[in-house]
Amino acid sequence: MLTTRFLPGSPSWLDLATPDLPGAASFYGDLFGWTFRPAGPQAGGYGMFELDGRTAAGGMTVPPEQGAPGWTLYFQSPSADDTAERVRNGGGAVTHGPADVRDLGRMAHFTDPAGAGFATWQPGTNPGLDVVNETGSLCWAELCTPDPDAALGFYRSVFGWDEFAVPIPGGDSYVTVNPAGAGEDAMFAGLVALETDPVDVAGGPYWLPYFEVTDTDATAAKAEELGGTVRTAPIDLEDVGRVAKLADPYGARFAVIETAAKGAGAADAA
Repeated sequence: MLTTRFLPGSPSWLDLATPDLPGAASFYGDLFGWTFRPAGPQAGGYGMFELDGRTAAGGMTVPPEQGAPGWTLYFQSPSADDTAERVRNGGGAVTHGPADVRDLGRMAHFTDPAGAGFATWQPGTNPGLDVVNETGSLCWAELCTPDPDAALGFYRSVFGWDEFAVPIPGGDSYVTVNPAGAGEDAMFAGLVALETDPVDVAGGPYWLPYFEVTDTDATAAKAEELGGTVRTAPIDLEDVGRVAKLADPYGARFAVIETAAKGAGAADAA
Protein backbone atom coordinates (compact mmCIF):
# COMPACT_ATOMS: atom_id res chain seq x y z
CA MET A 1 0.00 0.00 0.00
CA LEU A 2 1.03 3.60 -0.35
CA THR A 3 3.16 5.14 2.35
CA THR A 4 5.14 8.34 2.75
CA ARG A 5 8.29 6.22 3.23
CA PHE A 6 8.85 6.57 -0.51
CA LEU A 7 10.65 3.75 -2.29
CA PRO A 8 12.15 3.95 -5.80
CA GLY A 9 9.37 3.35 -8.31
CA SER A 10 6.54 4.14 -5.91
CA PRO A 11 4.09 7.05 -6.28
CA SER A 12 5.46 10.08 -4.47
CA TRP A 13 3.55 13.04 -5.94
CA LEU A 14 0.55 13.94 -8.04
CA ASP A 15 -0.72 17.18 -9.44
CA LEU A 16 -3.70 18.60 -11.24
CA ALA A 17 -3.63 20.52 -14.51
CA THR A 18 -6.81 22.57 -14.82
CA PRO A 19 -8.02 25.58 -16.83
CA ASP A 20 -9.56 27.09 -13.68
CA LEU A 21 -7.40 26.68 -10.58
CA PRO A 22 -9.63 28.73 -8.22
CA GLY A 23 -12.65 26.74 -9.41
CA ALA A 24 -10.84 23.44 -8.96
CA ALA A 25 -9.64 24.49 -5.52
CA SER A 26 -13.22 25.23 -4.54
CA PHE A 27 -14.45 21.88 -5.89
CA TYR A 28 -11.81 19.73 -4.17
CA GLY A 29 -11.99 21.85 -1.03
CA ASP A 30 -15.69 21.10 -0.69
CA LEU A 31 -15.24 17.45 -1.69
CA PHE A 32 -12.13 16.45 0.29
CA GLY A 33 -11.59 19.30 2.76
CA TRP A 34 -8.50 20.56 0.94
CA THR A 35 -7.19 24.11 1.07
CA PHE A 36 -5.02 25.58 -1.67
CA ARG A 37 -1.74 27.29 -0.80
CA PRO A 38 0.12 29.11 -3.61
CA ALA A 39 3.80 28.21 -3.74
CA GLY A 40 4.82 31.83 -4.33
CA PRO A 41 5.62 34.06 -7.31
CA GLN A 42 8.70 32.00 -8.22
CA ALA A 43 6.48 28.93 -8.79
CA GLY A 44 4.62 30.33 -11.79
CA GLY A 45 1.18 29.87 -10.26
CA TYR A 46 1.82 26.34 -8.98
CA GLY A 47 0.54 25.56 -5.51
CA MET A 48 -0.32 22.85 -3.01
CA PHE A 49 -3.60 21.26 -2.04
CA GLU A 50 -3.34 20.71 1.71
CA LEU A 51 -5.26 18.45 4.06
CA ASP A 52 -5.00 19.69 7.64
CA GLY A 53 -1.79 21.53 6.75
CA ARG A 54 -0.19 18.55 4.97
CA THR A 55 0.41 18.43 1.23
CA ALA A 56 -2.03 16.05 -0.48
CA ALA A 57 -1.40 17.13 -4.10
CA GLY A 58 -0.16 19.94 -6.31
CA GLY A 59 -2.08 22.04 -8.80
CA MET A 60 -1.53 24.50 -11.63
CA THR A 61 -3.40 26.38 -14.32
CA VAL A 62 -3.04 24.93 -17.80
CA PRO A 63 -4.96 26.77 -20.57
CA PRO A 64 -7.03 24.50 -22.84
CA GLU A 65 -4.75 25.17 -25.81
CA GLN A 66 -1.77 23.86 -23.83
CA GLY A 67 -3.26 20.61 -22.57
CA ALA A 68 -6.32 18.75 -21.38
CA PRO A 69 -7.36 18.86 -17.72
CA GLY A 70 -6.11 15.89 -15.75
CA TRP A 71 -4.20 14.38 -12.86
CA THR A 72 -0.55 13.37 -13.30
CA LEU A 73 1.02 10.72 -11.11
CA TYR A 74 4.76 10.96 -10.29
CA PHE A 75 6.91 7.95 -9.44
CA GLN A 76 10.00 8.26 -7.26
CA SER A 77 13.39 7.94 -8.95
CA PRO A 78 16.98 8.33 -7.76
CA SER A 79 17.75 9.88 -11.17
CA ALA A 80 15.19 11.57 -13.40
CA ASP A 81 17.71 11.54 -16.25
CA ASP A 82 18.25 7.78 -16.02
CA THR A 83 14.50 7.24 -15.88
CA ALA A 84 14.05 9.38 -19.00
CA GLU A 85 16.59 7.25 -20.83
CA ARG A 86 14.81 4.04 -19.84
CA VAL A 87 11.49 5.53 -21.00
CA ARG A 88 12.99 6.26 -24.43
CA ASN A 89 14.57 2.82 -24.64
CA GLY A 90 11.24 1.21 -23.75
CA GLY A 91 9.33 2.96 -26.53
CA GLY A 92 7.85 5.80 -24.49
CA ALA A 93 8.36 9.52 -25.01
CA VAL A 94 9.78 12.33 -22.89
CA THR A 95 7.34 15.24 -23.09
CA HIS A 96 9.03 17.62 -20.63
CA GLY A 97 12.38 17.75 -18.83
CA PRO A 98 14.24 16.40 -17.04
CA ALA A 99 14.45 19.73 -15.26
CA ASP A 100 15.29 21.02 -11.80
CA VAL A 101 12.52 22.53 -9.70
CA ARG A 102 14.74 24.90 -7.71
CA ASP A 103 16.24 22.86 -4.87
CA LEU A 104 13.01 20.90 -4.37
CA GLY A 105 13.87 18.11 -6.78
CA ARG A 106 14.19 17.14 -10.43
CA MET A 107 11.25 16.08 -12.56
CA ALA A 108 10.34 14.81 -16.00
CA HIS A 109 7.06 14.10 -17.78
CA PHE A 110 6.48 11.16 -20.12
CA THR A 111 3.99 9.15 -22.11
CA ASP A 112 4.16 5.37 -22.19
CA PRO A 113 4.02 3.48 -25.52
CA ALA A 114 0.21 3.44 -25.40
CA GLY A 115 -0.01 7.18 -24.73
CA ALA A 116 -0.73 7.30 -20.99
CA GLY A 117 0.93 10.25 -19.29
CA PHE A 118 2.99 9.95 -16.13
CA ALA A 119 5.98 11.62 -14.50
CA THR A 120 8.96 11.01 -12.25
CA TRP A 121 10.26 12.86 -9.21
CA GLN A 122 13.88 12.85 -8.04
CA PRO A 123 13.61 14.33 -4.57
CA GLY A 124 15.70 17.22 -3.34
CA THR A 125 14.46 19.12 -0.32
CA ASN A 126 10.90 17.95 -1.10
CA PRO A 127 10.65 14.17 -0.70
CA GLY A 128 7.03 13.98 -1.83
CA LEU A 129 3.49 14.11 -0.50
CA ASP A 130 2.94 14.62 3.22
CA VAL A 131 -0.20 12.49 3.48
CA VAL A 132 -1.49 9.37 1.74
CA ASN A 133 -3.93 6.57 2.61
CA GLU A 134 -5.99 8.79 4.89
CA THR A 135 -9.47 10.12 4.23
CA GLY A 136 -9.18 12.82 1.57
CA SER A 137 -5.80 11.68 0.23
CA LEU A 138 -4.30 9.46 -2.46
CA CYS A 139 -4.61 5.78 -1.60
CA TRP A 140 -4.33 3.81 -4.86
CA ALA A 141 -3.74 4.22 -8.60
CA GLU A 142 -4.85 2.35 -11.67
CA LEU A 143 -3.49 2.27 -15.20
CA CYS A 144 -6.25 1.98 -17.80
CA THR A 145 -4.52 0.73 -20.94
CA PRO A 146 -5.39 -1.35 -24.03
CA ASP A 147 -2.69 -3.97 -23.33
CA PRO A 148 -1.92 -4.46 -19.61
CA ASP A 149 0.74 -7.11 -20.33
CA ALA A 150 2.66 -4.79 -22.66
CA ALA A 151 2.29 -1.91 -20.21
CA LEU A 152 3.61 -4.05 -17.38
CA GLY A 153 6.68 -4.92 -19.42
CA PHE A 154 7.33 -1.26 -20.15
CA TYR A 155 6.99 -0.04 -16.56
CA ARG A 156 9.08 -2.92 -15.25
CA SER A 157 11.86 -1.86 -17.60
CA VAL A 158 11.57 1.75 -16.38
CA PHE A 159 11.01 1.33 -12.63
CA GLY A 160 11.80 -2.33 -11.92
CA TRP A 161 8.34 -3.07 -10.55
CA ASP A 162 7.31 -6.45 -9.23
CA GLU A 163 3.76 -7.66 -9.80
CA PHE A 164 1.18 -9.77 -8.00
CA ALA A 165 -1.99 -11.27 -9.47
CA VAL A 166 -4.84 -10.81 -6.99
CA PRO A 167 -7.73 -13.28 -7.50
CA ILE A 168 -11.14 -11.71 -8.08
CA PRO A 169 -14.57 -13.35 -8.16
CA GLY A 170 -15.28 -15.28 -11.34
CA GLY A 171 -11.84 -16.82 -11.65
CA ASP A 172 -10.09 -13.78 -13.09
CA SER A 173 -7.24 -11.86 -11.50
CA TYR A 174 -6.29 -8.22 -10.98
CA VAL A 175 -2.65 -7.45 -11.69
CA THR A 176 -1.10 -5.18 -9.07
CA VAL A 177 2.40 -3.69 -8.89
CA ASN A 178 4.83 -2.70 -6.15
CA PRO A 179 8.40 -1.42 -5.82
CA ALA A 180 11.06 -4.00 -6.63
CA GLY A 181 11.71 -6.33 -3.72
CA ALA A 182 9.26 -4.56 -1.40
CA GLY A 183 6.77 -7.43 -1.22
CA GLU A 184 3.06 -7.80 -1.79
CA ASP A 185 2.11 -5.52 1.11
CA ALA A 186 3.73 -2.60 -0.76
CA MET A 187 1.39 -2.83 -3.78
CA PHE A 188 0.20 0.61 -4.85
CA ALA A 189 -1.53 0.26 -8.24
CA GLY A 190 -3.37 -2.05 -10.58
CA LEU A 191 -3.46 -2.47 -14.35
CA VAL A 192 -6.77 -2.92 -16.18
CA ALA A 193 -7.77 -3.28 -19.81
CA LEU A 194 -9.18 -0.02 -21.15
CA GLU A 195 -11.89 -1.72 -23.21
CA THR A 196 -13.46 -3.23 -20.08
CA ASP A 197 -14.83 0.22 -19.21
CA PRO A 198 -16.73 1.89 -22.09
CA VAL A 199 -16.71 5.17 -20.16
CA ASP A 200 -12.93 5.31 -20.50
CA VAL A 201 -12.34 4.20 -24.07
CA ALA A 202 -12.93 7.56 -25.76
CA GLY A 203 -10.45 9.32 -23.49
CA GLY A 204 -7.54 7.00 -24.28
CA PRO A 205 -5.07 5.34 -21.86
CA TYR A 206 -4.44 7.12 -18.57
CA TRP A 207 -3.44 6.79 -14.94
CA LEU A 208 -6.38 7.11 -12.54
CA PRO A 209 -5.74 8.29 -8.95
CA TYR A 210 -7.97 6.97 -6.15
CA PHE A 211 -8.74 9.03 -3.06
CA GLU A 212 -9.93 7.56 0.23
CA VAL A 213 -13.38 8.67 1.46
CA THR A 214 -15.66 7.70 4.33
CA ASP A 215 -18.80 7.36 2.18
CA THR A 216 -18.50 6.70 -1.56
CA ASP A 217 -22.17 7.32 -2.32
CA ALA A 218 -22.26 10.62 -0.46
CA THR A 219 -19.01 11.74 -2.13
CA ALA A 220 -20.33 10.88 -5.61
CA ALA A 221 -23.54 12.80 -4.93
CA LYS A 222 -21.56 15.75 -3.58
CA ALA A 223 -19.33 15.77 -6.68
CA GLU A 224 -22.42 16.10 -8.88
CA GLU A 225 -23.80 18.89 -6.70
CA LEU A 226 -20.50 20.74 -7.14
CA GLY A 227 -20.62 20.46 -10.95
CA GLY A 228 -18.62 17.26 -11.38
CA THR A 229 -19.63 14.06 -13.14
CA VAL A 230 -20.22 10.51 -11.93
CA ARG A 231 -18.57 8.47 -14.67
CA THR A 232 -19.15 5.11 -13.01
CA ALA A 233 -21.75 4.82 -10.26
CA PRO A 234 -20.71 3.49 -6.83
CA ILE A 235 -20.14 -0.25 -6.81
CA ASP A 236 -18.98 -2.76 -4.21
CA LEU A 237 -15.79 -4.72 -4.89
CA GLU A 238 -15.56 -7.81 -2.71
CA ASP A 239 -12.94 -7.52 0.06
CA VAL A 240 -11.80 -4.18 -1.41
CA GLY A 241 -14.44 -1.55 -0.79
CA ARG A 242 -16.99 0.65 -2.51
CA VAL A 243 -15.69 2.54 -5.54
CA ALA A 244 -16.91 5.28 -7.87
CA LYS A 245 -15.22 6.91 -10.87
CA LEU A 246 -15.75 10.66 -11.10
CA ALA A 247 -14.61 13.75 -12.99
CA ASP A 248 -14.28 17.30 -11.72
CA PRO A 249 -16.18 20.17 -13.41
CA TYR A 250 -13.33 20.65 -15.90
CA GLY A 251 -13.01 16.99 -16.94
CA ALA A 252 -10.10 15.73 -14.80
CA ARG A 253 -10.77 12.06 -14.02
CA PHE A 254 -10.32 10.49 -10.59
CA ALA A 255 -11.87 7.80 -8.42
CA VAL A 256 -12.89 7.49 -4.78
CA ILE A 257 -12.98 4.44 -2.56
CA GLU A 258 -14.41 3.65 0.84
CA THR A 259 -12.10 0.79 1.75
CA ALA A 260 -13.46 -2.40 3.26
CA ALA A 261 -10.86 -2.43 6.07
CA LYS A 262 -10.64 0.95 7.80
CA GLY A 263 -7.57 2.23 9.61
CA ALA A 264 -4.77 0.00 8.28
CA GLY A 265 -3.60 2.45 5.62
CA ALA A 266 -3.36 5.44 7.92
CA ALA A 267 -1.16 3.55 10.35
CA ASP A 268 1.33 2.75 7.61
CA ALA A 269 1.45 6.25 6.14
CA ALA A 270 3.86 7.81 8.62
